Amino acid sequence: MAGIHSKSAFSIILLSIFIFYINIIVDGKPHSFGRVLNPAKMGFKKEKFSHFRVYWHDIPSGPNPTAIRVAAAPSTNKSATGFGAVVMIDDPLTEGLELSSKLVGRAQGFYALASQNDAGALMVMNFVFNVGKYNGSTISIFGRNLVLSKVREMPIVGGSGLFRFARGYVEVRTRKFDIKSGDATNEYNIYVFHY
Repeated sequence: MAGIHSKSAFSIILLSIFIFYINIIVDGKPHSFGRVLNPAKMGFKKEKFSHFRVYWHDIPSGPNPTAIRVAAAPSTNKSATGFGAVVMIDDPLTEGLELSSKLVGRAQGFYALASQNDAGALMVMNFVFNVGKYNGSTISIFGRNLVLSKVREMPIVGGSGLFRFARGYVEVRTRKFDIKSGDATNEYNIYVFHY
């Protein structure tokens, strides 16, 4: 009786091994739409971790605004939080706090006032750099910005150029805000892993 059980167990093991190898053969074949790449051959070297500080100038006022409301819900103007407004931006990024300081890039994208209960914006933007070795490279930011909080944090979800495969986060602090015009200057501290 013991011999029968051991033969059955041995047969099950052999069958399992056979199925395992068949799965490797079937699943191991390359597909025509994808392939595994060698990062070194693509030019990727050691990953770096960098910190940048820039000042984001959101200017909805004046003759040349950099932030323009492009959509709103019928109830947006009655909402205490501006819920439903969508603002397209092409905001200057400068090296210093003053708008007159060196321009290092632009923040292009939009923000939408996405909260009924507090001043919360959905931020979707690329920081497009135009100086030095970073010229033409971008960092993509996508996240929630509670604009009345002292410090806000949003994720970096990608990038291009020198920031390909970027990941990290930004810390945002409001440095200036004009309640009449709506003009704002925010300090962005960018902490980013990149190649």
